[in-house]
Amino acid sequence: MSDRIPVTVLSGSLGAGKTTLLNHLLGAAGDRDIAVLVNDMGDVNVDAELIAEGSEVDVAGVTELSNGCICCELQDDLETAVVRLARDRSFDALVVESSGISEPAPVARLFTTESRVADRYRVDALVTVLDTRRFLDAFGDEDVPTRRGTDADGRPLSDLLVEQVEVSNVVLLNKRDLCSDAELDRAAELVAALQPDATTIPTSFSAVDPDRLVGIDAFDASELATLPGWKRALADADHAGGEADHDGHGGTDHAGGKADHAHRHPDEVYGVSSFTYRRRRPFHPERLAETLRSLPADVVRSKGTLWVAGSDQRQQVGQAGRSVRVTAQGPWIASRPPVERDMLRSNRPELSWHDDHGDRETAYVVIGTDLETDSIADRLDAALVTDEEWERVRAEDELSGVEEFPPTPGDEVVLREP
Repeated sequence: MSDRIPVTVLSGSLGAGKTTLLNHLLGAAGDRDIAVLVNDMGDVNVDAELIAEGSEVDVAGVTELSNGCICCELQDDLETAVVRLARDRSFDALVVESSGISEPAPVARLFTTESRVADRYRVDALVTVLDTRRFLDAFGDEDVPTRRGTDADGRPLSDLLVEQVEVSNVVLLNKRDLCSDAELDRAAELVAALQPDATTIPTSFSAVDPDRLVGIDAFDASELATLPGWKRALADADHAGGEADHDGHGGTDHAGGKADHAHRHPDEVYGVSSFTYRRRRPFHPERLAETLRSLPADVVRSKGTLWVAGSDQRQQVGQAGRSVRVTAQGPWIASRPPVERDMLRSNRPELSWHDDHGDRETAYVVIGTDLETDSIADRLDAALVTDEEWERVRAEDELSGVEEFPPTPGDEVVLREP
């Protein structure tokens, strides 16, 4: 076991119960000495004050970073704070609470890269606290009151909730006293779909044995098992190496067609299943946009790279509940100048390359409950270009709807909002 100080990175939406959890951990720590670093988005760090008031620890054990987010612009402050803590105070474990609108992965990365911080600390676990009913609401459960919102950047909170869960080792289904048993089971199913290896713990008022969160040695960034559900499904499909014909041979032409549904069904987890849709034929932009806007309610999460006719950009779609957003990821390697294209190909020997289409293909993972996979695949197939439209694309004749998708790397469009 490493002699570096274990770090628990705590995340969760605003009001989920993170501060309550920190007070509980400090009060129930027993012989373990826990230091806490908290962050808030205002000029006054309310969380730090509440934790200091609600616990018997010396206020010096609570370090605060105010008026910013420790996962981004205050990284230097975070590094300075945790190094100072290790220098000035002896403790057994550190809990870093990020702001309610922060992603935990960048915070954890600080402790895993080569730095003076990594010399003193190791990431022990990534823990997310959920307001369970609000989490269910983000995915459109009909019996849950609507309480939607956005983060400071205008991004739907469902997106952030998903990203926090996807990297978690432990997820607290908090406020269980406000949920039925069926709702708790549903929330556990959703968590299992987003991060199959996460441990879920139902809690009321964030009361949980500290031994289940601190010193558990659950974090390992190098293993495939730490990947979120959608990435693992895509990786499994890659490892399958042709279980579905990626080139779509047997259809109407080399571009693919209706002959073979290029999707697979990984093991079901808590009644939640996923499949990967692959095609070497581009989508008609207008029909694709409409298909993504009308994804059925049983699709909890979907993400992947799309080949859209009329665009030279790799389009990455990210859907979480009602939210559907598409980001341009840069041009396909096949569309780059020959010298640059050949250099990039030589540096990526694992790249799947088609004689006619190069690296252009759709690889899209869909996760949900009681999925009618054939129906969804058929709907996606119907959005592909027809033979006639494909000839127009080859002749560089523009198709309607291309403006639905971002034209410049880094640009994003919202196809559907909560």
